[in-house]
Amino acid sequence: MGKVIVIANQKGGVGKTTTSINLSACLANKNKKTLTIDIDPQGNASSGLGINTKDLDKTVYELLLGEASIDECTTKTVVKKLSLVPSNINLTGAEIELLDMPDKEHLLKKGIAEVRDKYDFIIIDCPPSLNILTLNALTAADQVIVPVQCEYYALEGLTQLIYTINLVKKSLNPDLSIAGLVFTMFDSRTNLSQDVVDNVKENVQQYIYKTIIPRNIRLAEAPSYGLPIIMYDPKSSGAHAYKKLAKEVIAQNKKKIF
Repeated sequence: MGKVIVIANQKGGVGKTTTSINLSACLANKNKKTLTIDIDPQGNASSGLGINTKDLDKTVYELLLGEASIDECTTKTVVKKLSLVPSNINLTGAEIELLDMPDKEHLLKKGIAEVRDKYDFIIIDCPPSLNILTLNALTAADQVIVPVQCEYYALEGLTQLIYTINLVKKSLNPDLSIAGLVFTMFDSRTNLSQDVVDNVKENVQQYIYKTIIPRNIRLAEAPSYGLPIIMYDPKSSGAHAYKKLAKEVIAQNKKKIF
């Protein structure tokens, strides 16, 4: 049965979608059959994996509304062994449309249940907010990976996110756990990045991945070409880091250390 991992942080610009795309691609590259689910209306994970979001008939939107099965919404990506349930701007109105639906927090979980045995890992990219879409992702998940940007105010919102995750665990998904925090956009040329790492380690009692994702121009460029970093520039520091993170995630799930 595949592990369902949500990449979540309600703060924008922390490397959440970059982590979703590149962790998924690196897991697939390690021969793990992987499904990425883009549940962000911006559809950046979809376009970052080479999908034209304007030409989609069936997306996660149709899945949540019960208008299509998850298999009908799944498409292949540029990466072998990596499939995608894409998103586009249609998902923007879903939050209002879902309000009156019965059991609205479990819609994504029901969809995933149909295919969970087909994959080793299912990675969900969330919007940068704690809304019904993120709630669906957390209810469907086994684990949460939280990207933490190495900038001022890194701790801002972390407490609220952890509180929300614990609420979901208590009321909707008792199996949910925080797999860990991963530092992103680390700039070794400045003291600030190391100060942020030290500050978070001192103040947050959560597992922290050994891999730190560097600030890397090639990582920033790759999505505009519709490619994960291991295909766009496999020798870059960004590619090396996400390969290491994928190794950690695989080993972590074997040992269940979170």
